Amino acid sequence: MTPCQLRQNAPSAPFDRYIRVRDRTVALIRELSVEDMAVQSMPDASPIKWHLGHTTWFFETFMLSALPGYQPFEPAFAFLFNSYYEALGARQPRAERGLLTRPSLDDVLGYRRHVDRHMEALLASGDNALLELGLFELGLAHEEQHQELMLMDGLHLFSRSPLHPAFDADWPADALGRKGHFQLRPGGLVEIGHAGDGFAFDNEGPRHKVWLQPFEISDRLVRNAEWLDFMKDGGYGRPELWLSDGWATVQAEGWQAPFYWQEQDGWHEMTLGGLRPVAPEAPVTHVSFYEADAFARWAGARLPTEAEWELAAGDGVLDQAWDTGWQWTQSAYLPYPGFKPGAGAVGEYNGKFMSGQMVLRGGSAFTPDWHSRPAYRNFFAPGKRWVRTAVRLARDVGATAREDRDGWDAGFVADVATGLSARQKTLSPKYFYDATGSDLFEAICRTPEYYPTRTETALLRDIAAELVADIPDDAVLVEFGSGASDKTQILLDAAARITAYVPIDISEDALRLATVKLLRAYPQLAVTPVVGDFTASVELPSALRGRPLVGFFPGSTIGNFTPPEARALLRSIRALLGPDARLIIGADQVKDEATLLRAYDDAAGVTAEFNKNLLRRINRELSGNFDLWAFDHLAVWNAELARIEMHLVSRHDQIVTAAGHSFAFKAGERLHTENSHKFTEASFATLAEDAGWTVEASWISPAPAFGVFVLR
Repeated sequence: MTPCQLRQNAPSAPFDRYIRVRDRTVALIRELSVEDMAVQSMPDASPIKWHLGHTTWFFETFMLSALPGYQPFEPAFAFLFNSYYEALGARQPRAERGLLTRPSLDDVLGYRRHVDRHMEALLASGDNALLELGLFELGLAHEEQHQELMLMDGLHLFSRSPLHPAFDADWPADALGRKGHFQLRPGGLVEIGHAGDGFAFDNEGPRHKVWLQPFEISDRLVRNAEWLDFMKDGGYGRPELWLSDGWATVQAEGWQAPFYWQEQDGWHEMTLGGLRPVAPEAPVTHVSFYEADAFARWAGARLPTEAEWELAAGDGVLDQAWDTGWQWTQSAYLPYPGFKPGAGAVGEYNGKFMSGQMVLRGGSAFTPDWHSRPAYRNFFAPGKRWVRTAVRLARDVGATAREDRDGWDAGFVADVATGLSARQKTLSPKYFYDATGSDLFEAICRTPEYYPTRTETALLRDIAAELVADIPDDAVLVEFGSGASDKTQILLDAAARITAYVPIDISEDALRLATVKLLRAYPQLAVTPVVGDFTASVELPSALRGRPLVGFFPGSTIGNFTPPEARALLRSIRALLGPDARLIIGADQVKDEATLLRAYDDAAGVTAEFNKNLLRRINRELSGNFDLWAFDHLAVWNAELARIEMHLVSRHDQIVTAAGHSFAFKAGERLHTENSHKFTEASFATLAEDAGWTVEASWISPAPAFGVFVLR
């Protein structure tokens, strides 16, 4: 069977849209046989043939039947293809739609052609009364919903066949991807619901205010690999993880895996493309609300509320929001404050189902690309598994996910094992910045000896207007190693043209606090924190692509890297920001040794405590047994390499353990923890040029000298 051909000279834009939607419905079933389209595999599903008739009945009933002189194609179809509209009379029982061997498929397709001809005439007539009622847009959206239902029902039907046939042999597999990272959202008083532009279902409004506590939401969906871990840990057999109704359902129906999974020489899953091996890095799909909720509890998280989901989607921090699976929320499907269903039979479309259902958000691989939007409220009963669903996790601020509790960070383990086993023991300074380390660094910046922060901050204030003069409208500020984001506010205050801010930092705690603080101070600013090591690979939020980017790298953090590392880092920043970007960067200048040593070994011992906190973190996170009193803080000036070095010096011979490894320290042996290279104006320009940047402007403060540079 071939789909209807799109009419090239449609008499109106509405009809062009109409026929495109109608053609897609038929195109989806091009590989099916007549027999495939007549069968009903369960009461929740409907035969494909019934979907073809019902979507046609909708336009006939709600639009054409109101026209003077319109003659129905077949009056009996009003009974056969009504779904649940009580106001429109009796109907074929839902569970018995598969008994309708008549009308034939040819008759149903003839019905579609009949209604399409009359819709063409209506839309060409210029009579906009029915269009103004919103019935036309509702009909298009209704058919798009049934396009997705056809795919879900067809998949369920084919899953019941021992032949495992493909609904569409060319249907693409779900994209593979990384594990999700939790993104902090500040909450507060927010607005959700349809904003009034374009079509929306009545249940998406009215728009209203909701108070949200700060929360975290994963930027990606739960993968099959995590679900397999849940299964191996006995997730389906542990009643403490399940809601009461969910546990009763698990027991009654014998759930052991997601709906379409089959175990035969490893796990396989039924897809529209047939039976395929379960891909560990693909998102898990076709799980019920009960399963999603149990998994979230097992993972030390929860499901997001629909308001949290909508806020995060609007901020652009959610990957896989629209194209994989509808995401369960913990929100019951209830009316928004002030909701009123439409008048007449169409008022039954959404309102009467507001009981016993849970809200899903987003879209799926089965959803037409243009169909979803952030305010869209899908809903299903919590036990449904044939629906194309997926799982996105959220958690309260301060909660800890399962992966954080049960295991050591693999990168931290590898760096400790390598660094403490080397002849010259060393660790990266990036591990200074846990929550305590971040607080201690802020305390260092307040010591009288530590000049860089005060000097750079004063310089930034003096030159702020010059720094931001050429920043374009709607710019995005991307800060590397943002910490508390204190200096950021100088740029934000000077450049209202900066409308989005992306702080990148390895410390999730520091990002959380800074994000909340900035959003309180700049409520119109879009803040999207990225937890990650900017010296490795990080990704900017996809929603920011195409906007002008300005990098910000203050604090002379560039001095923590060796010259080859610094060049490589500057190249990677250039690649991340793109060819038209600029970078505002701070670089401390060479000065007398006494000033430098005082700055890195203050009289109050704050820097020493900061240095030793690295050992405290190893003890806490990697089961180490470092005795902090057995190590001394040491700061030295290496004139040959123009850098301050920080070390921890062992007071005596000792053996320590961490992450399951043992490390020997001799008396006087040093653990090198940080470098802080100092520059001249010329040496920094050479470094930047070697990395592909050009110094566009530079400012050097009075003594103690500190430099701020704009690179192109």
